[in-house]
Amino acid sequence: MSKHQDLLQGFHNFAETASNATALMTHIAKTLHDQMARYNWVGFYLVDPADAGMLVVGPYVGSFSPNERIPINKGLCGAAATTRQTVVVNDVAADPRYLSGSELVKANMVVPIFARNQLVGELDIESYFVNAFPKTEQTFAEAMAELVGKFMEKKR
Repeated sequence: MSKHQDLLQGFHNFAETASNATALMTHIAKTLHDQMARYNWVGFYLVDPADAGMLVVGPYVGSFSPNERIPINKGLCGAAATTRQTVVVNDVAADPRYLSGSELVKANMVVPIFARNQLVGELDIESYFVNAFPKTEQTFAEAMAELVGKFMEKKR
C-alpha cells in the first residue's frame, strides 16, 4: 500500500470512533503535518455559523499563525469556496490571490469540504517548497476532504 493509502485508511479507521468533527480534523492535521515532509502547515477553515460569508480557522498544525478569518470571496480559500473546486498554486508568489500567513510559504492547496452538498469548510495545506502539490497530492487531499464531509453529514 502507498503512504497515501495507508494514511487514508488510518483516517477512515479513526473516523469510525471519533467523537466529533473537530477531533477528526485535529487528528488529520496533526498526522499530515507529522507524516508528510512537505506539508508545513495543515489546517481547516470552517464556514462561520454566524456569518456564511466568512471562513474561520479551525484545527491546524504548523509553524505560523494563520489568518483567523477570511472573507469567503478573498484569497485562495475564497477561490476554492466560490468555485467549489480544489485550488492548487505551486508558486504563491505568482498568484496575487494568495493571502500570506508566512513569507516561508511557497505552495498552497485548498480543498473545499461539502456536507449535504453545502460548503462547510476547507482543508488548507501549505508548503515551504515550490511545486509541492502534484496531481497525486491533490487527489489525496480531496479524499480527506470527502471523508470529513461525509463524517459531518452523519454527525450533524
